[in-house]
Amino acid sequence: MASRLERGSLVVVFGGSGFIGRHAVQALAREGWRVRAAVRRPDLAGHLQPMGAVGQIQPVQANVRYPESVRRAVAGAEAVVNLVGILAKAGPQTFEALHVAGARAVAQAAREAGAAALVHVSALGAGSNAKSRYARTKAAGEAAVLKDFPGGVILRPSLVFGPEDQLFNRFANFARFSPFLPLIGSGRTKLQPVFAGDVGAAIAAAAANRAKPDTIYELAGPEIITFRQLLDRVQEWSQRKRLFLPLPFWVAKFGALLTLPLPNRMCPLTVDQVRMLQTDNVASAAAQAEGRTLLGLGIEHQLVRRVLAESGLAQVAAKIVATARNIPVRNVYRDNGFVLEADNIWRWRRGGGLARMNVEELTVA
Repeated sequence: MASRLERGSLVVVFGGSGFIGRHAVQALAREGWRVRAAVRRPDLAGHLQPMGAVGQIQPVQANVRYPESVRRAVAGAEAVVNLVGILAKAGPQTFEALHVAGARAVAQAAREAGAAALVHVSALGAGSNAKSRYARTKAAGEAAVLKDFPGGVILRPSLVFGPEDQLFNRFANFARFSPFLPLIGSGRTKLQPVFAGDVGAAIAAAAANRAKPDTIYELAGPEIITFRQLLDRVQEWSQRKRLFLPLPFWVAKFGALLTLPLPNRMCPLTVDQVRMLQTDNVASAAAQAEGRTLLGLGIEHQLVRRVLAESGLAQVAAKIVATARNIPVRNVYRDNGFVLEADNIWRWRRGGGLARMNVEELTVA
């Protein structure tokens, strides 16, 4: 039987050049899809092409705020993935324009193009009665997708971490110039961060019809931690020790209001993000019981992450080590004396330097 690549099976990924998008594109390419990355600036998406064979990945221009560009992008697609989303408004890029109207435009275009599968990436915590506008518009977008594309699959990842994320890196950067870290709401909010590579694998599984149609999956990591524990790990991995500044939610919102005139990249948190921290962000018991999780999609957390650290989160710290040792940063992770570089595993020697290990040495009972 001919492979997907030989058949020319096409998947279109909106937002393919972003943080999660690059993991999704890589996972889809590995499964043999011809990948069309639909992005606003294809001239800035050249980093995607080495993730596949020559000609396998093609960036094209599209903007979900302009339905005609969406229809052009999905022409001939067998599967469509929508990853477009924002955490804060920026000019015409609003929650309603991207999360709702944009999601509807992608769903309608995918249906009209005759696509067999539509994967819409939303967010854990989406709900019509949620405190944050982000979560409410994510829920509205889900409803639009399921209405306009019967059989679509919704993926709700928790907070996503990995190299170049906006989770750990945001607070690590904040610790560079601030003598304290904001402990919002006493730091008791529960979080269940999920690795970006696992989210990419889930997208590939759903695009290949290995998910139940008209189903909402909740993608979460192996461990539930509190916001305070997250900040503790940021300090540990960035090798910076900072004082905690306890901030009630109302004080944090007021502080976020004061930073409104600043560019989004300079704001520690927006008011909407503070509202999100008022609610735990973990997979529901119902999703686990019904198999609407990573495991239900046939995805297990990689063995190496269970060996390297109990938390399964410490890969983020590898970037510093990789850069210092001239190891390629992509897919490099370090914790407890180990470094993972693609399929190569290395042990970090006490006296400095790296020694290659065999995968068999990491086998656990």
